[in-house]
Amino acid sequence: MLKRKIQNFIEEHFKSKINKVLVIDGARQIGKSYIIRFVCGNLFKNYIEINLLEDSLGDKLFEHTKNVEDFYLQVSMLAGNKMGTKRETIIFLDEIQAYPHLLTLLKFLQQDGRFTYVASGSLLGVTLAQTTSIPMGSIEVKRMYQLDFEEFLWANNFGEEAINNLRQKFVLRESLPENTHNKVFDLFKKYLISGGLPDVVNTYLETKNVVRVRELQSEIQNYYAIDASKYDSVNRLKIRKIYEMLPSVLENRKKRIVVKNIENKAGKRYSDYEEEFEYLIHSGIALEVRAISNPVFPLIKSSNKNLLKLYLNDVGLLTNVLYKNNIRAIMDNEKSVNLGSVYECVVASELKAHSKNLFYYDNKKRGEVDFLIDNYDTLSVLPIEVKSGKDYSTHRALNSFAANDDYDIQNAVVLSNERKVFTKNKITYLPVYYSMFL
Repeated sequence: MLKRKIQNFIEEHFKSKINKVLVIDGARQIGKSYIIRFVCGNLFKNYIEINLLEDSLGDKLFEHTKNVEDFYLQVSMLAGNKMGTKRETIIFLDEIQAYPHLLTLLKFLQQDGRFTYVASGSLLGVTLAQTTSIPMGSIEVKRMYQLDFEEFLWANNFGEEAINNLRQKFVLRESLPENTHNKVFDLFKKYLISGGLPDVVNTYLETKNVVRVRELQSEIQNYYAIDASKYDSVNRLKIRKIYEMLPSVLENRKKRIVVKNIENKAGKRYSDYEEEFEYLIHSGIALEVRAISNPVFPLIKSSNKNLLKLYLNDVGLLTNVLYKNNIRAIMDNEKSVNLGSVYECVVASELKAHSKNLFYYDNKKRGEVDFLIDNYDTLSVLPIEVKSGKDYSTHRALNSFAANDDYDIQNAVVLSNERKVFTKNKITYLPVYYSMFL
C-alpha cells in the first residue's frame, strides 16, 4: 500500500470531536476512495460504502432521497445488517457529486447523529462551486492531490529518517553530499516520468515498464476528457480543446493561455471561457497560476484573472504527451530538449499539494517570475524561479524583482539541477527536489 500524508488527517478527524462531515475533494484517479476505505475499514466495526455514481447509472435508489428517514431506508436495503451505533458505524458516500442534493442532506444526517459519515467526489469542486445550498458549517472539505515527491520517495523505500535528514539540510540551507544528491535527483527524474497518480506509481514500482506506465497515463487523460463531456454537453468541446492545448501552451515561452487560440477566433476574451476554465480548475485536472503585477502581501488582493497559466495536475501526464516512451530526454539530460515546462509543472503540483495559492509576476518592462507565494512567517512575498538548464544563475526579471524596495522581498528562490546550495543578493539557489519542503 502507498503511504499517503492525508491518512493522518483523516484518522485525526475521526478521533477528534469535530462535529462536521469530512468531504474529500480531488481529481479522478488520485486515490481518494482507496485511502478512505483503508482508514475507515480499520477504525470502524461496521463499514458501509455506497458509490453514488454507480447508483445514478443503475438502480437510482438515492436519486429522490430528500430527507433523513428516506436515506436510512435506502441504506438499510443495501446494508441493514451493518447499521450499528454511531461510534461503530461509518457510511462512506463515494462520488457524492452524482447527487448534489445529498451534500445538503449531510447537514441533517450529521445533526441526526445516528451514524458517522464521510464523503468524496471526483468532480466535487465543480459541484460545490455551483450548488447554492452547501451546508458549509456542517462539512469539512479537504482537497487531496496525487502523490507529491516526498510520498514518491516513501514508495521507493526512501526511509523517513533519510527524508528528515534532507529536510534538516534544507532548513540549514546546506548542500547534500554528491552521492546523496545523485540518488535523490535520480528518483526525482523518475518521478517526472511516472508522476504521482497512485495506479501509475504502483505500475511503475511493480513492472518498471515505461510502455505500461504511458498506456495507463493515456487512459487517465482520456478519463478526464470523458468527465468533461459528462459535466457539460454544451461546453464540453471547448473544455476538451483547452485541456488538450495545455502541453503545447506550456512549451511556449510565456506559458500563458491565449484565449483567441482556443477556437481561432479574434476578439475573444477571458470572460467568454470563464466557465471552461473554472471546470478545469475546480475538477482538479488543471492547476491555476494567476498573474500579479503589484506583488504585495497577501497576493490575492492584486491577482489578475485575465492573465492565467494552467498546468496539468500531474507531471507524468505532461511527460507522457511530450516524450511518450522515450525517457532519454529526462533521464539522460538530452541537450536538445528543454525541460522548462516539465520542471515548472512539477513545482506547481508540489506547491499546490502543500496548499499554496499560486501566482506569477507579470510586468511588461521587468519581465516575468515563474511563481509567487505568500510567506506568512515574514508577511511578505516569496518569488520562485525554476530553471532546468545550466543557465540557472541568469534571471534578469528575478534580480529586478528582488532588488525593488517597494516589494519588500526578504528572500527569493531559484530551483535548478545544481547540487550546491548558496545565497547571493537575497536569492537562495536550491536543487529542484527541495521544492518538496517549501
